Amino acid sequence: MAATNPTGPEGGADTAEQVDAEREGAAPVDAEPTGTERAGGDAEPVVDVMLSGMVFFDIVFTGFPHPPAPGTEVWTGGMGSSPGGIANLAVATARLGLRTALAAAFSDDLYGDWMWQVLSEQEHIDLSASRRQSGWHTPVTVSLAVEADRAMVTHGHPPPHSVTAALHRPPSAASVLVDLGDPATREQHWWRRAAAEGALVFADAGWDPEQTWDPAVLRALDGCHAFIPNAAEAMGYTRTDTPDRALAALADLVPLAVVTDGAAGVAAIDHSTGEREQIPALAVELTDATGAGDVFAASLVAGTLRGWPLRQRLRFAALCSALAVQQFGGSLAAPGWGDLADWWHLVQARAGTGDPVAERTRADHAFMGDALAGADTRRVRRAEATIARFSDADTPATCPQRPPGG
Repeated sequence: MAATNPTGPEGGADTAEQVDAEREGAAPVDAEPTGTERAGGDAEPVVDVMLSGMVFFDIVFTGFPHPPAPGTEVWTGGMGSSPGGIANLAVATARLGLRTALAAAFSDDLYGDWMWQVLSEQEHIDLSASRRQSGWHTPVTVSLAVEADRAMVTHGHPPPHSVTAALHRPPSAASVLVDLGDPATREQHWWRRAAAEGALVFADAGWDPEQTWDPAVLRALDGCHAFIPNAAEAMGYTRTDTPDRALAALADLVPLAVVTDGAAGVAAIDHSTGEREQIPALAVELTDATGAGDVFAASLVAGTLRGWPLRQRLRFAALCSALAVQQFGGSLAAPGWGDLADWWHLVQARAGTGDPVAERTRADHAFMGDALAGADTRRVRRAEATIARFSDADTPATCPQRPPGG
């Protein structure tokens, strides 16, 4: 889950952090570029997406017979473990075939070992800008999916050393995703440098538990390409009373303004193309909404980098989110192209029988045939109740019982 640490774990003075980074084995800021680091100012992007933030170990419980109450014990029908926090976005982008790099702190405890292995070896995320840190334990979040919503309990501390100190020369990236709700992120220079060098910055801000809606968030949008809040956040930050008015206000601040509104769908204005669109959400049976917003943002990035029209981007992002909420486990619920192919084949099959809902869904998503051409449709791994020793990522795919909207 995209939790924000109010203490600003990635902050700190550059000079002191450079010493700390070197002590922890990080490359010095003035080192020669290696791996995904920039080879030259005019070089083509080495990665499609660059991310930085806190990684959590997520434990998600689903299938509650009734909400838990003090002094009672509830046995649930489902449980999944997965990397969380910024890992939600990293996995979602990587599963859509985007070359993804992540700069994050990982503990050297068992949870940190497992998440490093899952993200680097299974999900093929570039962790060359990430660092292992000792004397610090992995932050943990327990998410309870109850009555079509969720409640979370988190414990953690800021890592002892900043990872962003090593990002003075970040990998050359086509896009960057940042959480501007974190004051420390707003002050970091790496993503603004990436924007100045051509990266498209996609921003969100997350829920403000105090509901003060800091105006600094909107000021920080200068230089960003897109802002993707939900309706409540959009109205809060813009001081407006409807999602439409919030969208209009945000469209004055960024080229691409997107406001998601749950079952009501999503609306967006793209000044760079002159498009304005609003689409409904796909009706699905909700299992766990953890990370659904991250999947939407990742899918929107994928569509933008492909140069798709706005309506197609929104349809695709809404579809990916709909597939994700039918699984549990946060980041590992994100769909891959195999899931999308299975869904598309089922929609076509049902439409072929004359099902009117499937026929409309097929017409709305006619672009999926071209989108799937040449895609890697291997099965992706889902969350398991315990820390799994082996991956089933390369086993044959199985089709879902019923496609969303079909």
